[in-house]
Amino acid sequence: MDNERMRLEISDEIGRVTFCRPEAANAIDLAFAREFERTAFECLENQVRVVLMSADGSQFCAGGDVKSFNAQPDIPNHIAEVTTHLHSGITTFVQMDAPVIASVQGSAAGAGLGLVCAADLAIASDSAKFLMAYTALGLSPDGSSSWFLPRHVGLRRAIELTLTNRVLTADEALSWGIVSRVVADNELSRVSEDLASSISAGPTAAYGASTRLLRAATNDSLIDHLAEESRSIASLSGTVDGVEGIRAFAERRRATFVGTEQSPMANRDPQ
Repeated sequence: MDNERMRLEISDEIGRVTFCRPEAANAIDLAFAREFERTAFECLENQVRVVLMSADGSQFCAGGDVKSFNAQPDIPNHIAEVTTHLHSGITTFVQMDAPVIASVQGSAAGAGLGLVCAADLAIASDSAKFLMAYTALGLSPDGSSSWFLPRHVGLRRAIELTLTNRVLTADEALSWGIVSRVVADNELSRVSEDLASSISAGPTAAYGASTRLLRAATNDSLIDHLAEESRSIASLSGTVDGVEGIRAFAERRRATFVGTEQSPMANRDPQ
């Protein structure tokens, strides 16, 4: 799929989402938000086993396209429309079983930082920078940043980043838990692709169930969460991948997972 703001290439069960607006630092305008939403649905419909999110040019995403916002006759309604599409796309990516990997170079600011925080894994080049930027414009966060950031760095640090607009280096973002790994600039693409390939061969449904449990733990009571853990692991043990994983372990061999095509295994042969 080739659009003005975004490119989606699906091969080997990997959905490669590339922001392709480098002349504007991949800033998010209405067209970008709409394409992001459509791209998320396409990844879901095609049952990809992992999503690799990256960007053309020197910057990952500068956040909202403030210049385009300023040109609108009704800025509040326009921003509401942009965020509606953007947030729909984020919700789809977060809720799908396929893990999302953000491959980050240059700056991830505002909603760009939100996209990094919403990803399951994030790899940054060693020259990458991260900042909130909203209050410098007299605005509040969007793009899921106010939901995910405190969960990654803690409330006190999230407030500091939001109120001061402090710029974090890649190493600081790693130590604070915003990114999973920092690599040399010239290694970013290779390392990101290697990770995507590795995850694409894994048990996709188990990945999705696991990340949902981990996110829910922040708000669940212990009793409710233990009940959900029990339900989830029991359910997965009856799927194609669950059966294969258990058998492979018992037989001391490497498991071969099918990923997204899951169905309960009735009358399983234990032999």
